Amino acid sequence: MSATNTHVRTVSMSNQHSRTDVILIGAGIMSATLGTLLKELAPDWEITVFERLSRPGEESSNEWNNAGTGHASLCELNYTVEQPDGSIDISKAVKVNEEFQVSKQFWSYLVQSKIIENPRDFIAPVPHMSFVQGEQDSAFLKKRYETMSRHPLFQGMEYSEDPDQLREWIPLMMQDRIIKGPIAATRMESGTDVNFGALTRLLFGHLQRKQVNVQYHRHVDDLKRAGDGSWELKVRNLQTGETEYHRAKFVFIGGGGGSLHLLQKSGIPEGKGIGGFPVSGLFMVCKNPEIVTQHHAKVYGKAPVGAPPMSVPHLDTRIIDHERSLLFGPFAGFSPKFLKAGSMLDLFTSVKLHNLLTMLAAGVKNFSLTAYLIQQVMLTKEQRMEALREFIPNARSEDWELIVAGQRVQIIKDTAVGRGTLQFGTEVISAADGSIAALLGASPGASTAVSVMLEVIQRCFPQYLKAWEEKIVEMIPSYGLKLTEHPELIQELHESTARMLGLEAEAVPGQTASVQQEA
Repeated sequence: MSATNTHVRTVSMSNQHSRTDVILIGAGIMSATLGTLLKELAPDWEITVFERLSRPGEESSNEWNNAGTGHASLCELNYTVEQPDGSIDISKAVKVNEEFQVSKQFWSYLVQSKIIENPRDFIAPVPHMSFVQGEQDSAFLKKRYETMSRHPLFQGMEYSEDPDQLREWIPLMMQDRIIKGPIAATRMESGTDVNFGALTRLLFGHLQRKQVNVQYHRHVDDLKRAGDGSWELKVRNLQTGETEYHRAKFVFIGGGGGSLHLLQKSGIPEGKGIGGFPVSGLFMVCKNPEIVTQHHAKVYGKAPVGAPPMSVPHLDTRIIDHERSLLFGPFAGFSPKFLKAGSMLDLFTSVKLHNLLTMLAAGVKNFSLTAYLIQQVMLTKEQRMEALREFIPNARSEDWELIVAGQRVQIIKDTAVGRGTLQFGTEVISAADGSIAALLGASPGASTAVSVMLEVIQRCFPQYLKAWEEKIVEMIPSYGLKLTEHPELIQELHESTARMLGLEAEAVPGQTASVQQEA
């Protein structure tokens, strides 16, 4: 593959064969991000995308299939861990925040370059808060605040145990609340609500204008190495039933939960021994404007003792198509499908000889997770409303409805911790020669898409990095730097990205100009 050569693309109507430079499997935020990066770095390369559904961003990236949190570790308590000595480890929080700063820089470049016209089509300022009750959790939150507020990435974090202050920050949550003991909250005004579905569609619109060949209703049945080292994909047209064959020198598997099966079919040794466990999410949604206008924040609590990290409850302001709503959850559900539009056999067919022991070990080690999922599936609406009333004491059932969000496939692999370890995060699996890469895992996922796709580029296109470096730095000024080692750059980037993405206006419940604009 060369950035300067003349590309040849052949299509035979009789046997439906084609050849291209890059194939992206799945039309979600990951493929949208990688495709956009590559089109900026190597505009002459031909890219083909295959998507099972009828349009981009319909699975995990869809705005109703995730909470829309721009994950920057401002409020997510499971990203900070209390150590045995009482100190708070914020290393994961720092890593996730730095990755989100990379995403904001790239999105700012897209706006500045007019690739995206109006940033409010996909991102809006929404304060991020943590909220806890009880002496123990309040003490934890205060220590977390003291540790994080000293770090340059988290400058501006506020902390309060004062009920009057909390009534200003979260009036809906404090209304009719009976305060039986200590309560505490932290607040960061620089938080965001991100519509990843809209962002995905914006990026695919741009890619199609750049002559990227996006094919919908296409299912990749198989892929294998060709004799020349390229990859040959067997692709089924779901509308006609016809089978097509496509070749590329590089393949990215960004099919969400469907990525694991395709990684296994590739046969690369790096994909051996990896399993997956699907967890579906459910949310309660309120669209009643009388309720919605009383809350403007993403407020994260602490997961109940014994519950997995994915179960951290949160009450979120959502801004979708410039309309506001509230989202509460997640409640866990279970389906053996790896995608909402997947098969009931997905989990069973993912078990292979090479990952059987890993999967069995995971089953034994995560019995409590199984019990938790069963308990969650059995919840009635009223029981879910009781969980919501921990956040909104006077919540009424008639104002809220239950929606099924996306499927998340958690990675299971053997690690230094032991066999069959359930991983909470995202991971890139790539072949030694860089000819194929797959993305597995879940949160923080979409928020860190740019960092993750830069990792794919670094692993799979090392021969081009020197030539591409100047362009990458233009798109992401902090590229190659650790922001924690350059505190002077943090404030500069915060101000420039806030200005470019329209995140400067302060948003307060009820009557602020920014809320009126969104309404």
